Amino acid sequence: ACEGIQCNIVACQAMGMPSTTISGKVYAPNGTLPLYGVEVYVPLHTVGDLPTGAVCSKCADTPLGDPIASDITKEDGTFSLQNVPSGTDIPLVIVSGKWRRIIKVSTVAQCTNTALSAADTSLPKSMTDMTANTVSVNMPKIAISTGGADALECLFRKLGIADKEIGTKGGAQKFHLYADVNSGGKGADKFAAGFPGGTGDFADSQTALWDSADDLKTYDAVILSCEGGQFDGTKPQPALNAMKAYADFGGRVFASHWHNIWIEGNTQGNKQNKPLVWPTIASWNDSNTTFGGNGDPDDLIDEVSNPKGMSFATWMQNVQPGSTRDHVAILSGTGKNTVNSLDLTKAEQWTYWPQDATTNRPQNFQFVTPNEGDAANACGKVVFSDMHVGAGDSKSESGTAFPGSCGSSALSAQEKALAFMLFDLSSCVGAIF
Repeated sequence: ACEGIQCNIVACQAMGMPSTTISGKVYAPNGTLPLYGVEVYVPLHTVGDLPTGAVCSKCADTPLGDPIASDITKEDGTFSLQNVPSGTDIPLVIVSGKWRRIIKVSTVAQCTNTALSAADTSLPKSMTDMTANTVSVNMPKIAISTGGADALECLFRKLGIADKEIGTKGGAQKFHLYADVNSGGKGADKFAAGFPGGTGDFADSQTALWDSADDLKTYDAVILSCEGGQFDGTKPQPALNAMKAYADFGGRVFASHWHNIWIEGNTQGNKQNKPLVWPTIASWNDSNTTFGGNGDPDDLIDEVSNPKGMSFATWMQNVQPGSTRDHVAILSGTGKNTVNSLDLTKAEQWTYWPQDATTNRPQNFQFVTPNEGDAANACGKVVFSDMHVGAGDSKSESGTAFPGSCGSSALSAQEKALAFMLFDLSSCVGAIF
């Protein structure tokens, strides 16, 4: 027996006709960068609200609303739902982690394809990013700590996040900017006058963000821009413990360059503090080595040890036409090397730097948490990146007012690669494709 709109599924193939389908392409909030690995489905029941803050999100969990037709976007961002119900106002969910848009397709004709517009299939740029067909939107709540050597806050703006959704702690916005005020390596630390989002100074990363797991847990993801050093004075042992507890609980962490302190432990100051378990994931050289030679060599994508490596490489070729497969071009001065090797039983390598003919250095990697014990019990994710975006027309510097440090040029190859990792970071734990 069928139920609800399930009863509107027509056996087209039995009539010698093509099945009823809905197709489209999912984009980042900017409406131009196609996204891989986003789930799209027609729900049978009402789709409930998403929980707030960090949660243990596993890919094995049944999606909200009980899908009756579903697909995962391919390396070019496309999807095609087969044997969908025909009729009017057919519900459709586009979701990756806490990124979600729910629309109603006004008319789905039986035994033919209904193609959707990019406006209806882009992830939301704000909580009011509604099209005529949109029922509701949701965005993750993300904290970004600025750094004087990187500008990840600018990358999110390039990816289409509306200025009105960027504030600081206590604001109603979904993206909160923090500054590590006493580190000596802070980046932008206040909002420019007249900014449509937050106002005044950013909250302090040390006392208002990573001071406790409870503060961290209010966010779905925490993004840490490189400060040009570890500055261990603002990251004491209780903070390292809190960050690990947050990730183990189900949080997502993206750490740029010298934020290796959260994984490796303190190597520049008292050299005593370190988190449990994580230091064994990689071996480090801590030399702050910048790629040498005539310009920085390309990063290479690992298609062997990372289960999504092949898809990542194909996606990069799609979004960077003319590029060589597995190559990610690096802007001069933005490629660093602090990692010697990676334990591939504990982590997955995204990209690596070919130092010479025999030596490859990990450049970007991720691991699930808790990293100890059975991986089936993992709830969170951590990504480490030696690849900077703080170059070209975006550079976060101490005392600057956001978004004055952000440029407006097109996304570089490495920014696109980082975008792939950032959106994957938000997805569920445990591969579903």
